[in-house]
Amino acid sequence: MTTAVLSHLSQLRSALRLDADGAAGGLQVLSTDPAELEIVRADKSGHASSAAPIGIVHARSIDDVQATLRVANALGIPVVTRGAGTGLAGGAIAGAGELVLSTLRMNRVLEISVDDELAVVEPGVLNGDLNAQLVPHGLWFAPDPASRAISTIGGNIATNAGGLLCAKYGVTREAVLGLKIVTAAGDLLSLGHRTVKGVTGFDLTALLIGSEGTLGVIVEATVKLRPLPAGPVATIGAYFETVEQAARASAVITASRLKPAIMEILDARALDAIDAYLGLALGGRGAYLLVQFDGLGAPQEADQAVPIIRSLGGDATLSRDPEEGERLFAIRRSFHPAMERQGTVLIEDVSVPRSRLPAMFAAVTDIERRFDVTIATVAHAGDGNLHPNFVFPGSEVPPKVWEAADELFRTCLRLGGTLTGEHGVGLLKRRWLREELGDVQFELQHKIKRLFDPNDILNPGKVF
Repeated sequence: MTTAVLSHLSQLRSALRLDADGAAGGLQVLSTDPAELEIVRADKSGHASSAAPIGIVHARSIDDVQATLRVANALGIPVVTRGAGTGLAGGAIAGAGELVLSTLRMNRVLEISVDDELAVVEPGVLNGDLNAQLVPHGLWFAPDPASRAISTIGGNIATNAGGLLCAKYGVTREAVLGLKIVTAAGDLLSLGHRTVKGVTGFDLTALLIGSEGTLGVIVEATVKLRPLPAGPVATIGAYFETVEQAARASAVITASRLKPAIMEILDARALDAIDAYLGLALGGRGAYLLVQFDGLGAPQEADQAVPIIRSLGGDATLSRDPEEGERLFAIRRSFHPAMERQGTVLIEDVSVPRSRLPAMFAAVTDIERRFDVTIATVAHAGDGNLHPNFVFPGSEVPPKVWEAADELFRTCLRLGGTLTGEHGVGLLKRRWLREELGDVQFELQHKIKRLFDPNDILNPGKVF
């Protein structure tokens, strides 16, 4: 290590009251272990930085976060905040000269209020663990990212994560009432409210949600809970000859004022990959539409949806067995590990108005053909969010894949869509951000970043 890096680490140890080995009370808090540093060079996007960061602070408390940021801000050390590392846009990748601030050890559920239907949690609490603690209270944290078993609440908030259920129950933003954040200078701010309503001042809570660690470090969240869904469920599985037909059926279901809890589309390549992974026989057809209704009106809504699907070419099967519904969605959730068996995967994330889903799927098919690339696509059809997965051999993204991705994003914008529905911008989509925002808004967002972080130490090089 250079003399400067050693000096920085020494000052961090002093600020955090650590011994010479970076431990406090026998617990390693500041780590420079090469094996740990290698892990934080990458995330689930498959991308990695060219060199390891200088160290990892395993924060245990708000005080640890404040002390770390005060030293980093004074010394100009870039800080990458990281939870479980499940991001798909390179937003928590750390490189040379940077310091990782891990919040995984801040993993306590501080309060569950049954009367107010809210919970107060630290950022390192896993999404799935929170819901396990809520079950005895008959409550539920609704955001449902595919990574919910391994992703943290802090990471969910930093990227405004969505998932399968967000068409009916909303994305993370709708479930956050308030936040505590630590600024780049180390100040602690309490944002938002414990109340359902609250309009005092600008809504800085909403601004921080989806900010990808560029404006502050989330150290506590007050989240809104819901009663566990009650009543029957009804699940429809339907094969179509083409994915465009499946997309059209999903758009018509939405336009018919039906409200599925979940509505997912898997194209032919996705079905083939899942077949190979699970040893099933789903493939051989163009696409699969999976629709689930819940609540007291579920049977009636499903009965209305089936003829819509059949009228648009779908071979539909309706089940009212909850276990069968769970089985089908477990198959859907196996998509990402199935794709990892196919090769290296660049997982994209675009959203279009639901009425434009058929056009976007048609564009993906055309892009795959014109650029001679392999793209497997699934979609949260209930909210127009597609995940085209580019599959290729080797570890480096071939130029033609980037060219195809460029065409994909531009097509999405032409259809009135957005570059990312839930994964965030991170490193992977920076080059297209100005095109979506326009020059004036792009510069305004830069000014907001500088206001929160004048020395540009918080996740520099990400998003902007």
